[in-house]
Amino acid sequence: MLDDRAVLRLSGPDVRAFLQGLVTQDVEGTLPRWSGLLSPQGKALFDFLLWEDDEDILIDCEAAAAEALIRRLSMYRLRRAITIERDPDLAVHWSPTRPASDPCGSLDPHPDPRLATLGFRWLAAPATPAHGWLEHRLRLGVAEGQAELGDGTTLWLECNAEELNGVSYSKGCYIGQENTARMHYRAKVARRLFVAPIEPDDRARVRYPELGLMVTHRRIDTLGNVLLPAWLPDQTAPGDESQSHT
Repeated sequence: MLDDRAVLRLSGPDVRAFLQGLVTQDVEGTLPRWSGLLSPQGKALFDFLLWEDDEDILIDCEAAAAEALIRRLSMYRLRRAITIERDPDLAVHWSPTRPASDPCGSLDPHPDPRLATLGFRWLAAPATPAHGWLEHRLRLGVAEGQAELGDGTTLWLECNAEELNGVSYSKGCYIGQENTARMHYRAKVARRLFVAPIEPDDRARVRYPELGLMVTHRRIDTLGNVLLPAWLPDQTAPGDESQSHT
């Protein structure tokens, strides 16, 4: 179990249509998918994974931001007969490899939709906390959560959302869609989030001293010693050979 995650349950008629006009991924498609809820300027407010449970949608989100996410979604609900609440009977589970047997009474383990090498996730009753997720995720160069993504200060594509399957360009309008689509079609992502060894850096978002790593927001022409992940198209500036590939 990932004890820094929570599960929200959205129930009611047209719950998919409700989310379809809000979030960055296509809720009408096959789930789970990683998605974001953005500001009108296209900056990341929340990121989460969307799951389906019959007619309900389940949101696998950062536990510390769960109540704020409920309030934000409720603001857009207006008069729709949709229930948005935490589901205390479910927790988010993770394993670096597929479990030997599918956990009883859970949504089946699924490769993380961002990146298969992140491992398998599933939703089931709370259990013993898992260990190793944070370092595993960071070593693969994947940022998540409000502290790392910037809580409304980082454009969604700067969070590597396109490379990590967090955005649909065919689903239609959603909050922040205009700026996100413009950046995509102009191929203009000048800054990105990266994981790097800890060093003095005023661009660092979060430092993890116990791992010797930090999440930093850098221009792609001044990457320095970032851990450049294999899944990210080569961002190395011409003549700069200082980046480490992971």
